[in-house]
Amino acid sequence: MAGRNHSSAYAAVKSRRSPVVVFTLFLLFLSLLFYFFACSRSLSTAANAVPDLAVDYSFVSSLERFLSGYESGGSSSPFRDDSVRDEAAEKDVEVLDDLIARSEESRLYGGGASFLSPVRVYVYNMPSKFTYDLLWLFRNTYKETSNLTSNGSPVHRLIEQHSIDYWLWADLIAPEKERLLRNVVRVQKQEEADLFYIPFFTTISFFLLEKQQCKALYREALKWVMDQPAWKRSGGRDHILPVHHPWSFKSVRKFMKNAIWLLPDMDSTGNWYKPGQVYLEKDLILPYVANVDLCDSKCLSDAKRSTLLFFRGRLKRNAGGKIRAKLVAELSGADGVSIEEGTSGETGKAAAQNGMQTSIFCLNPAGDTPSSARLFDAIVSGCIPVIVSDELELPFEGILDYRKIALFVSSSDAMQPGWLVSYLRGISATEIKEKQINLAKYAKHFTYSHPAQPLGPEDLTWRAMEAKLVNVKLHIRRSQRAVIGSRNICSCECRIPNGTFNSSSTF
Repeated sequence: MAGRNHSSAYAAVKSRRSPVVVFTLFLLFLSLLFYFFACSRSLSTAANAVPDLAVDYSFVSSLERFLSGYESGGSSSPFRDDSVRDEAAEKDVEVLDDLIARSEESRLYGGGASFLSPVRVYVYNMPSKFTYDLLWLFRNTYKETSNLTSNGSPVHRLIEQHSIDYWLWADLIAPEKERLLRNVVRVQKQEEADLFYIPFFTTISFFLLEKQQCKALYREALKWVMDQPAWKRSGGRDHILPVHHPWSFKSVRKFMKNAIWLLPDMDSTGNWYKPGQVYLEKDLILPYVANVDLCDSKCLSDAKRSTLLFFRGRLKRNAGGKIRAKLVAELSGADGVSIEEGTSGETGKAAAQNGMQTSIFCLNPAGDTPSSARLFDAIVSGCIPVIVSDELELPFEGILDYRKIALFVSSSDAMQPGWLVSYLRGISATEIKEKQINLAKYAKHFTYSHPAQPLGPEDLTWRAMEAKLVNVKLHIRRSQRAVIGSRNICSCECRIPNGTFNSSSTF
């Protein structure tokens, strides 16, 4: 009897407490839901949004905004300047080396995740004659469209095509709140850096300064950089040098051959780079800046691609580009093929853009060098590149698979009468569609912008740089302990298929 009464009392208490418990749990659930929603929204905003800052894809308009901000004091940097104004003493080099060793040891034992990522870059604060003065020179003269090179190419357009030095630098020095990339950070102290960026506009100076004035500026820049303790410590192996036009910095770059060069290609013909100056293990290939507008999703869906194969450009080129004239002679008059001599200015740009957006395939033969800007014009236009350049090296090929967006044809096959047109007509509609879909996906990898976008060329540059870091540090440390006069030389030897040497370089 007592047991039954005890059970009844317990049930009564339990029934009175149940609503309170349920209500409390409900409130706790709502609180947790609100917390997770707020956190996810905050993270999403931090990762993807740059408040009140429009994305600019035009070099000229982006430069206008950049220089306007500098002129008004908006680009002043909070970073201290660790660079030296006079030649670094041996003691300075030893102190920096010790600080770097301590920093790397701290990162190594502080946790594996922090050891490599993100890439830490120290940006040299070079005198304005190497940086802002040259940007102002371009800005104040870019409307002079009559300024042409010896082969008839518009000078300012060439500078735009090779303006990778501007896009990378503008992103690196932008205020952190205006940056989207998280795989690279600018560091304030040299001892914290993985890499050192040299912000010298070598292409602008080459094209817009008088010859002797340009060479003198090159020598000054060379001395300024080589005087830095970080350069002396590593021999320049961890320094990034943008020399994207093959003519730029040519008179003095042999003294900086250990640096990581940012290039348009390797140019194995030997016309632009001396043996041992450039190779894939050390340097990085970056895409040209496209000369045509991006064909967006609406453009791609509306495009009526009635031309089988399109080419517009200079029909005669030097060195490795001699195949271009032979191809033109072979393809001229073929059904479904459009071959046009290129012209400069807005009219030429419009004609090239229209031709690429109304064609299925775009011919990309070698020019004066194995690569040309035309390849990237085709990609952003949704036109499948047909690459006829046996020695071509491609940007970010360790990250991107170009077989998904392009066709590679050997020069010997392309030169056979009727072979190329017959080959293209044999490509199935399914394969064409797949490549067009992939072109739409890949276009962002070749579209420079400010602020730099995730998966854009600036982003992929630092992803590729990260992959080089362990090897860079290996060679720095190895050079520091190697016995002088030792025959134990570490070299990179690239061989062509027949087994002969293509290049041999000491890193």
